[in-house]
Amino acid sequence: MAGLNLRFTDEELEALRERAAAEGRSMQAFAHDAVMAAVNERSRLFNEAAEHVLRASAELNRRLA
Repeated sequence: MAGLNLRFTDEELEALRERAAAEGRSMQAFAHDAVMAAVNERSRLFNEAAEHVLRASAELNRRLA
């Protein structure tokens, strides 16, 4: 498995530690899930935007075909 080193300020690291502890999770698990949620959200937003463009241009594309 590949690894990734991230750098945080002392304040950011403390916030991460507190949030993970509040959820009863390790900092690593909490950070991993947060990154994956951000990746998935970006993909979802891209897909929604692409779907919107396809719907909005469907008639034009039909006439150009």
